[in-house]
Amino acid sequence: MKSILKKWNQVSIVKQIIIGLIIGIILALTVPKGAGFITIFGTLFVGALKAVAPILVFFLVIAAIAQHRSGHQTNMKTIILLYLSGTFLASLVAVGASFLFPVTLTLVEGPEGFTAPGGVIEVLKTLLLNVVDNPVNALMNGNYIGILAWALLLGFALRSASETTKTLITNLSEAVSKVVTWVIKLAPLGIMGLVFESISTNGLGSLKSYLDLLIVLLGCMLFVALVVNPLIVYFLIKQNPYPLVLKCLKDSGLTAFFTRSSAANIPVNMRLCNELGLNKDNYSVSIPLGATINMAGAAVTISVLTLAAVHTLDIQVDFATALILSIVAAVSACGASGVAGGSLLLIPLASSLFGINADIAMQIVGVGFVIGVLQDSCETALNSSTDVLFTATAEYKEWRKEGKDISIDKAIQ
Repeated sequence: MKSILKKWNQVSIVKQIIIGLIIGIILALTVPKGAGFITIFGTLFVGALKAVAPILVFFLVIAAIAQHRSGHQTNMKTIILLYLSGTFLASLVAVGASFLFPVTLTLVEGPEGFTAPGGVIEVLKTLLLNVVDNPVNALMNGNYIGILAWALLLGFALRSASETTKTLITNLSEAVSKVVTWVIKLAPLGIMGLVFESISTNGLGSLKSYLDLLIVLLGCMLFVALVVNPLIVYFLIKQNPYPLVLKCLKDSGLTAFFTRSSAANIPVNMRLCNELGLNKDNYSVSIPLGATINMAGAAVTISVLTLAAVHTLDIQVDFATALILSIVAAVSACGASGVAGGSLLLIPLASSLFGINADIAMQIVGVGFVIGVLQDSCETALNSSTDVLFTATAEYKEWRKEGKDISIDKAIQ
């Protein structure tokens, strides 16, 4: 048994999830009644996610705010502005695409007792009431808006704390992230249970919605990478942006696609920045920072999956509410965990805007893990390649202001 477990652990999580998906489909088609116990794995997986996600969001945000250091603002203003605006625009694109191509999903459990909000006024009222919720109550009930509000307040309050205290908060954040990686290791069994229950109850047609969802997600990411980002670059440096965009996608995005980790791709991005002739004092700060807050791909994932839940529950969303979702998704994406599939665990935060409870939100997260084989790879590729793209764009903009010759073609040779 130890030998089998050792070999299983040597298989990548992507392959494990694919195996779990295939086994779930086979069992659902061959022995739907005889293998009914399989559904317990899906229930346990969703339950574990529901338990760990609130604590993860709480400590990630506190640690990120408390550890912020002043300095480099003058040199970094343009880069940070590009990171934040790029993430917000990606979220906006995802919201627009979700309305143009709405996707509905088959939920294992229906939304009993669910009442959709009446409009933006009700959404804002719920938002404000959730903000002032008791922090313990917010953690117990999965009130992500309350969790986010208290985490921000505590994070700012702890910025003047001793280094020992900050280290403790960071260690707690890393410990919770480690627990999340353990939960995600159960994803193959959880996906097997969720897929088995979905197909045995609703038939193979339930898988079509997964494909539709994946097409919308990847379409949004491609649009951001090949249309939105080039427009931002052109606006700042007034040159054909595509040589630089394609260079970043090829040299950074390709490796990030396979590693599925922005943090692991930092050395690759550092080397690429050096090749582009950028200032090391800038990119040595901006690249690690980008791996933390430049999350266009995560913003797309959070927005698309949240709106899939909204369409599934037939909630009517007006423009103002959609704009609020874009902002919440962008802010949430900046706090996305560094672990594979980390952005999926922030979906409940965005879903809470519409009164969607944790049980339904975590089923959507489960769907995210099913399509995560491609979704997470493409998300990481977009996030990581954009770190270099925006770092280079900010520096080329300064060169342009100083009257220096800017030739992207020369820089990428």
